[in-house]
Amino acid sequence: MKKILLILSAILACGFSAHAKLNVVATLPDFGSLAREVGGDKVEVVTLAKATEDPHFVDARPSFVVSMRNADVLIDGGAELEIGWLPPLLQNARNPKIEIGKPGRVEASAGVRLMNVPTNVTRAAGDVHALGNPHFTVDPIIAKAIAQHIAQSFSTLDAANAAVYDANYKKFEATINAKLQEWGAALLPFKGLNVVAYHDSWVYFAHRFGLNIDIFLEPKPGIPPSPSHLTEVIAQMKAQKIKVILVEPFHDRRIAEKVASATGAKVVDFAQFPGGLPGTDNYVKLIDTLVSRLAAALK
Repeated sequence: MKKILLILSAILACGFSAHAKLNVVATLPDFGSLAREVGGDKVEVVTLAKATEDPHFVDARPSFVVSMRNADVLIDGGAELEIGWLPPLLQNARNPKIEIGKPGRVEASAGVRLMNVPTNVTRAAGDVHALGNPHFTVDPIIAKAIAQHIAQSFSTLDAANAAVYDANYKKFEATINAKLQEWGAALLPFKGLNVVAYHDSWVYFAHRFGLNIDIFLEPKPGIPPSPSHLTEVIAQMKAQKIKVILVEPFHDRRIAEKVASATGAKVVDFAQFPGGLPGTDNYVKLIDTLVSRLAAALK
């Protein structure tokens, strides 16, 4: 009987190791969503930042270190968006699997041509990122490239399921390709129009869909709006007849509402991350919602 139990235990152990899921940690909800698209039921994904949280200022918790210590894969931006909170977590996790250059480390910005790269970075410029604007995932074409990087990482670490990861990526790619036509058509009537945003999060979205989003309620990135700056913004909005202000969940909506009241504009709730708005629990639904909300406001 003892021998039979030992054999059964060995069989169960082999079965578990053969079907163990990859432990994936994503710093931000957009990366987590893409990891789930690619990994499906072959991965367990933990996302560190909340969808309604400012990604620059995430409250690092002890549970984050535990998750990263147990991770097979870490997906981060690689463009300094998480620079204020990720490095200490990595140092405390001491996980060689997720070091830069290892198959278990996916830096989402790899291969991405970052926009707004500053020529001179000083503290006076505000919260400016030396490598360029890190809010690139809201461009669906860039999101496809990130998903492909993720699929390659998963396939390297879990070769037995490589065909599954590849098939999931191709399905996501096909969905994005079809949706791009739909999204482009919805925003085409508004090509070239100016839109105001609270923070400079939308340069890649604007570039993809032919909009101009280069006036901000913040005088400089990460610097709270001042009365004098808002007076300038109001004057610009009136002169250019700008009718939309984009505000993310972690910004002060009351400030945007005051500017909207002075200009006749609409405040539109926008979010970089899946889950940041109702009905946006994955990446495609997020872009669907952003496009439909913006098109409705611009009509």
